Amino acid sequence: MINKSLVNLSVYLRNFVKNIFRLKTTFLYLFFILFCITGVSSQTPEPSGKIIKLLASEFTDINEFEVPGAKILTGNVQMQHDSMYIYCNKAYFFEKENYVKLFGNVKLIQDDTLQMVSKYAEYNGVDKIAYASGNVVMTSPDSSLKSEKVYYDRNTGIAYYDNFATITNKQNTLKSKAGKYYSHELKYEFRTQVVITNPETVIKSNHLDYYEDSGHAYLFGPSTIDNKGNHIYTENGFYDTRLNEGKMIDKSFILYDNKRIEADEMYYDEKKGYAKGINNVKVTDTINNMIATSHFAEVFRGNDSIYMTKKPLIEYHTPKDTSYYHAKNLHIVGPDKQRVIYGYPNARLLRTPDMSAKGDSLHYDQKTGLMQLIGTPVVFKGESQLTGDIIHLINNVTTEKLDSLKVLNNAFVVERDTLGTGYNQAKGINLYGKFVDDKIKQIDLVQNAEMVYYLYDEGELKGIDKGICSKIVLELEDNKITTATRMINPEGTTYPPEQFPENARLLKGFHWRGDERIYTVDELFIDEELKHDETAAKEVLKNDKINEKPMEVQDKTLNFKRTSRSQNVIKKRGQ
Repeated sequence: MINKSLVNLSVYLRNFVKNIFRLKTTFLYLFFILFCITGVSSQTPEPSGKIIKLLASEFTDINEFEVPGAKILTGNVQMQHDSMYIYCNKAYFFEKENYVKLFGNVKLIQDDTLQMVSKYAEYNGVDKIAYASGNVVMTSPDSSLKSEKVYYDRNTGIAYYDNFATITNKQNTLKSKAGKYYSHELKYEFRTQVVITNPETVIKSNHLDYYEDSGHAYLFGPSTIDNKGNHIYTENGFYDTRLNEGKMIDKSFILYDNKRIEADEMYYDEKKGYAKGINNVKVTDTINNMIATSHFAEVFRGNDSIYMTKKPLIEYHTPKDTSYYHAKNLHIVGPDKQRVIYGYPNARLLRTPDMSAKGDSLHYDQKTGLMQLIGTPVVFKGESQLTGDIIHLINNVTTEKLDSLKVLNNAFVVERDTLGTGYNQAKGINLYGKFVDDKIKQIDLVQNAEMVYYLYDEGELKGIDKGICSKIVLELEDNKITTATRMINPEGTTYPPEQFPENARLLKGFHWRGDERIYTVDELFIDEELKHDETAAKEVLKNDKINEKPMEVQDKTLNFKRTSRSQNVIKKRGQ
């Protein structure tokens, strides 16, 4: 009986021990799981999975009273966060936060292409954002940025500042109050008080994007470019600081040598001394009292010339009158006060108050005062029409008044008979005329001269005089023929009107071109030329919305290829 009880007690104790062991094992397992969960939850992992690594330091210390939660690193500190290397004299390293504060000779080097040095910096390995202050210098492959404070976001590759900075890029120096640097695009974005200077150019704007590899600048809003005596204004444009050439598309103009050139769209090349304007072009020359307009113009500064087409017009002002020149193509060439105007084909002239002219081409020399009309020319002055093979109008260069005229070969003068239906006519080989106070006072026709002249007495037609001679002299008052005199071997007869047949009243070669006379500026232009106004107006409407935004980056910027790219940053601290 006792033995059986002992056996049962032994079995019970053995089972009890087994259960205790199982319970202990289960408890330890649960404790391990809880520890792991707690350990994992106590860490804040970086999104990229990268932590800041300590590579080296001369001394390491922990002082929870001075810098709670940080290692204090001193002397030749070197750290790394993925592709960025960090150097400084002293650092507070917060490992749990993946965050570091840097002191003294701070240097951050990103991918061997971007370097930032400063007196002080902070870097957050979780957000990958750096902040630097104190004599900050950020260096990229082609430029360096100096400021007191700079922020750099490694996720976007964007650095930004808001407390003034100076950027040096090759020969360019850029200064602005606030801006951003896009390291992936090698682009600076300035939005306040930006100035670019180099040995040849000064650019000012409040909105400018600058590409450091190509030296291309994009301007928006009121902006100016000053270059070797040229002053350029635009509110939307592009400028290549390396080649000194640009494109402007909104409210733009160029000033040089007392000349102002403006157009809806402009191109400029300083090296070639060249500018081009498209649509609503206007060139104002204050020294020569000229205003030239068109819808296309090219300016060549080297030989001081302007070429214009698409409804070109030149206004030449004097104290007494204004002359308007038009042709399909107009050239203005030469220095101040010695300008020469060429116009062809379909050249036309209007001179206030009562003169107009036409020809296939015209040539005006400001220095000599000579105007030449060639190719079936005609001049209307007062009531008179003058034609011939070539017509010369000569200005007095001192008074800038008409002085004289010449009609060479097949000279013909016609004046409509204002009291009747006929025409006073005189013709000869050549014609010479004299002006007084811009009015024709005398006309001489020489060689093989012929004449038909209507004689009136108190408004009543008394006779028609027809004759020939070697020279005819016409005298005029208020640009109207008052007397006609045959001289040198004169022959002629005065006929009663009723005895002089209609078919005999017109000299051979007579051609009245009164329907070609020009009275207003608008009449200078044929329909084909007026269509350029319509085209320009349509393009203005189309471009108005485009010009509300900064100019799109051009292919020459996007596709710019460097011939070489030299490193400007290294990972070694001592260099």
